[in-house]
Amino acid sequence: MQSTENATQSLMYITNRPDIVFTRGAGSWIFDSEGKRYLDFIQGWAVNCLGHCHPAMIEALETQARQLINPSPAFYNEPMANLASLLTEHSVFDKVFFANSGAEANEGAIKLARKWGKKFKNGAYEIITFDHSFHGRTIATMSASGKAGWDTMYAPQVPGFPKAELNDIASVEKLIGDKTVAVMLEPIQGEGGVIPATREFMRELRELTKRHGLLLIVDEVQSGCGRAGTLFAYELSGIEPDIMTLGKGIGGGVPLAALLSKAEVAVFEAGEQGGTYNGNPLMTAVGYAVIKTLTAPGFLEGVRARGEYLRAQLLELSAERGFEGERGEGLLRALMLGKDIGPQIVEKARELQPTGVLLNAARPNLLRFMPALNVTDDEIDQMMAMLRTVLDSL
Repeated sequence: MQSTENATQSLMYITNRPDIVFTRGAGSWIFDSEGKRYLDFIQGWAVNCLGHCHPAMIEALETQARQLINPSPAFYNEPMANLASLLTEHSVFDKVFFANSGAEANEGAIKLARKWGKKFKNGAYEIITFDHSFHGRTIATMSASGKAGWDTMYAPQVPGFPKAELNDIASVEKLIGDKTVAVMLEPIQGEGGVIPATREFMRELRELTKRHGLLLIVDEVQSGCGRAGTLFAYELSGIEPDIMTLGKGIGGGVPLAALLSKAEVAVFEAGEQGGTYNGNPLMTAVGYAVIKTLTAPGFLEGVRARGEYLRAQLLELSAERGFEGERGEGLLRALMLGKDIGPQIVEKARELQPTGVLLNAARPNLLRFMPALNVTDDEIDQMMAMLRTVLDSL
């Protein structure tokens, strides 16, 4: 048996990782192989919406693992059907396709929009997306993304994704042409630095797309599943999109994603979409437990209350330290630092003794906070105290 240190050498390099190995987690806390604990305000990049190892998820995994793990996506299974029904019951959508990651769900949304354009809009295929957006790491979703440098990383890009400016409706309208089939956006640009689309912009965008006969696609991989304080972020604007993608929080930590659409947009034909593990009963059983927890009476009200509490604490810190305020929705928030000290803060916070805190700098000049949706006020207070300790040391 290899030591953990030696075993990590077998992993392909894809990013700089700190020299720690995590071994267990519970709620808002995660522990490394040396026994040190960390207050986790990243939670797998907004994935662990119920924190680490939530009892409802463990029960779902244990129960389903003894019944059926993988019958093949060529057949129906009970958890798949139950989760699809639960999602349509709590949204404006009629049809669901399950996938394994947000990128895969977004790839499916691109395919679905292009198929709809081929069928109903004279072969239109262009999807207007936005600067600073992030839609995944496949070739097509990287092309759809507005992340700097991604246009040359694996060139040539997939064509058909002109870029507009978020919250600038004129920048969208000027890109609409005969080849345009849809507009795709994150209601909150997470990787872009927690930049929300305004309520007004979302409503203007829905009116504009309807006027031109275009589909509206919301990428809620990061902003969905309770993260924004509502079950889905599009609800904040009171609009009805045509297509929505989910990932991250829908599985609470297991690989699960979903593509949802209105019935009239669900135009896939046999053989045009699929995947070996799509709708896997083990994963969808967990997804069902997660969504049932999120939609239980009072849960989302609690998310909104804790989001407001975190917001107030960040604004107080910002005023105290001369920072530039905060932004976000629910429990997806950013502290605007006004200078490029985010990575330093992240490293020092992780290295605090005897207890560390896990933070994220989505941009060098800000910190992004993505705690468990059931984080407590006391844990928010602990995080803020540790953050102040780090700031004092800079």
